[in-house]
Amino acid sequence: MRTSSATQPAVVTFDRKPFSVELREVPIPSIGENDVLLEVGAVGVCGSDLHMWTGDHGWNVAYPCILGHEFAGRVAEVGSGIRNFEAGDRVVSETAAVIDPDNPMSRVGLYNLDPTRKGYGAATDGAMTRFVRVPSRILHRVPENLPLEKAALCEPCAVAYNATVVNSSIEPGDRIVVLGPGPIGILCAAIARLRGAEVAVVGLERDRKRLKTAEGYGCTAVTGDPAPWANERDGLGADGVIDATGFSESLKTALEITRPAGWITKVGWGPKPFSHSLDPLVQKNLRLQGSFSHNWPIWERVLQLLSSGRLNIDPIIGGQWKLEQWQDAFKTMHSGEIVKAVLVSGANG
Repeated sequence: MRTSSATQPAVVTFDRKPFSVELREVPIPSIGENDVLLEVGAVGVCGSDLHMWTGDHGWNVAYPCILGHEFAGRVAEVGSGIRNFEAGDRVVSETAAVIDPDNPMSRVGLYNLDPTRKGYGAATDGAMTRFVRVPSRILHRVPENLPLEKAALCEPCAVAYNATVVNSSIEPGDRIVVLGPGPIGILCAAIARLRGAEVAVVGLERDRKRLKTAEGYGCTAVTGDPAPWANERDGLGADGVIDATGFSESLKTALEITRPAGWITKVGWGPKPFSHSLDPLVQKNLRLQGSFSHNWPIWERVLQLLSSGRLNIDPIIGGQWKLEQWQDAFKTMHSGEIVKAVLVSGANG
């Protein structure tokens, strides 16, 4: 039995200054009647974790804060009001740690768009530690054939599913351009391929290794100007563009290469303002759509895609590190050598 003074190691960001992240001893959280205490088995390193590490993020952080919002593990304890989970259950958690159940967005199931929502790893303590408190409303059971290190990546898969399936209009045979070969961009490309699209993933010369991963999903890798590929069919441009970069300026490229009556879905965050004319949006009669986070039904579909093998994420997992090796994991992923790093612990399996 743990005591209230029990502590655990955690990867904590403590200031906006670059590289203000360190391993600290923190208290093991207590749980409420509708919570579980989750023993973390695996936690994915997100691009947003890297941005908070390098200090170039564009969102508010509740310092000091434990990083990590892509996680799966086993239930260690359950609150007095929990009836549908018990100790030992293998589960994966969504990111909406705190929501207002009476918010109009929450009432229609779009709690990811509740303006008061607080997400793990930025607005509230995340899962780069051993134990994390999770409300049972955002837990999903992990199929027995799905390892926890893969289940932990349900979250980026759900982000990509929302951007590609829910907020975009992809039909078999469409030509789709994905800007940015990060984890979300590659997953968007993989899901677009599942929907029958021809897909090009666009990156820079330094992204060669990640672009090679995209090619493994049947995509065309493009460095430099994507216009020739977008115009290859009839000269009018791509049917749709998914912008998964971390830059607002990439929207200019998207506007240029999308065909008339096409669409653009922006899923990548960019803290700097957009400084170009939006006239092409009007002239081409384009639809510009944002895509943020995910909700319950998306997670259930992603779990089915992962457990069935239809969405194979093996190519994007570049390695596993212990929690104490977090710096090596961050540096390796930040270098572009791999697409995704995963931190693992004793509850894995």
